[in-house]
Amino acid sequence: MQDIELEQAVEVLLAHTTPVAETERVPLLDAVGRVAAEDVRAGFDNPPFDRSPLDGYTFAAASTRGASAENPVTLRVVGEECAGDFFDGVVGAGECVRIMTGGAIPKGCDCVVRQEDVREDGEQIHVPFTSEPYENYCYAGEDIKKGTVLIRQGQCIRAAHLAVLASEGYGDVLVRRRVRVAVASTGDELLQPGQSLRPGKIYNSNLYLLAGRLKELGAEVTVVGSVPDDVERAASVIASYADKVDVFLTSGGVSVGKKDIMHGVVPALGAERLFWRVCMKPGAPAIAYTRGKMLGIALSGNPFAAYATFELMARAALAHLAGETEVTRPRRRAVLADAFPKACPGRRFLRARIEADGRVSLPDQHESGSLFSAAGCDAFVDVPAGTKPLAAGTEVEVVIL
Repeated sequence: MQDIELEQAVEVLLAHTTPVAETERVPLLDAVGRVAAEDVRAGFDNPPFDRSPLDGYTFAAASTRGASAENPVTLRVVGEECAGDFFDGVVGAGECVRIMTGGAIPKGCDCVVRQEDVREDGEQIHVPFTSEPYENYCYAGEDIKKGTVLIRQGQCIRAAHLAVLASEGYGDVLVRRRVRVAVASTGDELLQPGQSLRPGKIYNSNLYLLAGRLKELGAEVTVVGSVPDDVERAASVIASYADKVDVFLTSGGVSVGKKDIMHGVVPALGAERLFWRVCMKPGAPAIAYTRGKMLGIALSGNPFAAYATFELMARAALAHLAGETEVTRPRRRAVLADAFPKACPGRRFLRARIEADGRVSLPDQHESGSLFSAAGCDAFVDVPAGTKPLAAGTEVEVVIL
């Protein structure tokens, strides 16, 4: 297929990928960024007991009936309880227990007052107001009820999930294995950072962009490096990974120039080409192919073009392979804070930042080869084909990164 819409390209990639089946049980702190392989439910109410939300005193609200500033009620202090302690007794009428935040409410008590709202007098306190039943009172199960699904199969596990699982006593979690991705860049002009810059050469920034982003997404990354501008040699390198990785990701060599080798690499691999050219700017000349179970995705060599097509297209395939249930980025409507002075005869994605007021600001640089202006961006503006220059204040559709 050639010159297909972005959404169609994503559908093709999803149709040619199957979520990894292998699972493993890992400690919680090793689970960040992994995909849950099963539903996990709460084994008990959390908190597991009625507790105090503040430092103060707990007692039966009825003990303060009729209390006022002129006529405070005196209660006898019969114990003290910090978080982690347990008052093993019944608090009777006219009695109270000093309690700290998180302490379990003793039997016979149904409210808590702040320590600073009463007058302490040795082994007794004076309460200058009437308390209400269950005032300042946290119920057992207020946060999580027994049986609640804590994390669902297919969810990507974040730090907040770890806290919830830990609060229910889980020390590990079943996850899918990481997606294995080999990443390389084509081009005889590329140097590795640290080498001396020579005339006509540039540093291989795309390799670091893609490998770094893959690591952020939780993939198991093999950094191949630079692949020479030679069809047979490049095909040999990629073929050597066909049985080792789920995805081989490259940048460069996909357009129509003399050294755009990926058109020849695909048949040299004995691979099936899925599509070439996606109807979008930047990054239109992307190639996708399969070799056995391995998916190959070849992106543009222009840095921002590679970034845009990775986020909008390749990332969905990686999320599907990882077993995630949500594979595409969320979208919403927003208002432009800046103008974009160029007409867009074809569909275009503009790098953008969502500001605190909800508006979308645009940088000055939008060229495919410019990457610096994308470093502070967290969204793309999806501009339909045939759009005239955009004025500030125009409502647009935004892809959230």
